Amino acid sequence: MTGVRTIVFIALAACIAAAQPSSAPRQDILNYQLTLERANQLIPAMEAMTKYVASLPDFKERVVKGMKMTPAERLAEVEKDPKAMAIIKQNGLTARDYLAGVPALRMAMMIAAGAPNGPAVYASPANVAFAKEHLAELKPKMDAADGIAPRRSKAAYQPTRT
Repeated sequence: MTGVRTIVFIALAACIAAAQPSSAPRQDILNYQLTLERANQLIPAMEAMTKYVASLPDFKERVVKGMKMTPAERLAEVEKDPKAMAIIKQNGLTARDYLAGVPALRMAMMIAAGAPNGPAVYASPANVAFAKEHLAELKPKMDAADGIAPRRSKAAYQPTRT
C-alpha cells in the first residue's frame, strides 16, 4: 500500500504542477490562508482522498486525465464525485478549500523546510510563516498521511556499548 500511496502522491503533485500555467489557480493557492484548524482539516481529508483514489480500479487513468484538466474542470469533477465530496465535507471543507488548501499547505511546508520558492513551489509569506511556526507539529501528520514512517533518531541506530 505504501508504494501505491507514493505513486498517488507523486501523481497528485504532478497534477498540481501541471495545473500551474494559468494564474488563477496559482492566485487561489497564494490567497489561501492557512490556520492550524484548517491544516488539521486538510491533512485527514488528503489522507482519506489518497486512499480513495488509490482504491479505484482506474486510478492511474484518472490521475493522467486530471493532469490535463483545467482548474474549473477539476473542480467540477470533484464536485460530481459523491465519495470525494463526502470525504471533503466530513472534514469540514468545500471542494474549493480542498483543491487550493492542499497545495497551499504542501508548498508552504516545503518552503518552510528549506525548498526554494520558485515557479513550481510557491506560497504566500503568511503561509510560509505559519508553516515554519507549526512545522514540527504538522510535518509528522503530513508524513503519516502520505504513508511515510517517522524517522528514527541517530541514537536509535547506535549500538550500545557494554
